[in-house]
Amino acid sequence: MPFFAPSFASSVGPLRRRGTRVVLVCDNLVPHERRPFDAAFTRWMLRNSDGYLVMSDSVERDLDRLKPGARLRRVAHPFYAQFDGGRWTRASARAHLGLSASDEVALFFGYVRHYKGLDLLLAAWPRVRGRRPAKLLVAGEFYEDPAPYRTLALAAGGEPHVRMLDRYLPDEEVEAVFRAADVAVLPYRSATQSGVTHVAYALGVPVITTDVGGLAETVVAGETGLVVPPESPDALADAVVRFFEQGMGERMRRGIDSLRGAHSWEALADKTIELVDELEPTRGWR
Repeated sequence: MPFFAPSFASSVGPLRRRGTRVVLVCDNLVPHERRPFDAAFTRWMLRNSDGYLVMSDSVERDLDRLKPGARLRRVAHPFYAQFDGGRWTRASARAHLGLSASDEVALFFGYVRHYKGLDLLLAAWPRVRGRRPAKLLVAGEFYEDPAPYRTLALAAGGEPHVRMLDRYLPDEEVEAVFRAADVAVLPYRSATQSGVTHVAYALGVPVITTDVGGLAETVVAGETGLVVPPESPDALADAVVRFFEQGMGERMRRGIDSLRGAHSWEALADKTIELVDELEPTRGWR
């Protein structure tokens, strides 16, 4: 919220003075890493919106706590279909990344921050390798000291068992890493929801996620992914091994396909219009 408050004020202020109805898409109401003025900016933005779209139970509870009685709609987080650009096949993506057609590949994707639990997944990897010849691909920019993660990666066998692309990835490379993966792993310590799941689903990749925040809400257990307890390298290792041992990928890809209609941008637009039609405009700042 603090990052967007100044732009929100400059763009929405003139609209509110004209009586325009304002709907806030609530992805994360409580930041993962707290900073001064977070709470004040969040409450200010909530006061100066008329309606709210939420995508998880976790965020809905936060909204109810911060603004009881808010006019809201619960919507399904759309799949990020823009990453499905048709630039890569599974074979070409794997060749580009130095992976073979027969490799079992799990992917950790996104900014590396403590709450995302990459250290837990790296700690799990020696246990995975003791039971399966699986490889871990880590793709994302480090937002904290990478040295402890590199130490864990070496303890897990280093290259080629753990491959790190520790940088920002443009869209075309995002598609490549997901095309190359069999499964995406979200070992988060905390979360509300995550766009990573919806990039994975857009490209037909199942997920293994921890049961924190709203992450498990987007997984049909056993059909589109697996859900494990948080902060447990053993549980992560068991899930990765089970996914590959039982050949779950193809069935889960079919399960993901069955969700595409409900998780479309058209469905989000319809819910937004429904909410806007119910709102009375409120003029001026509050």
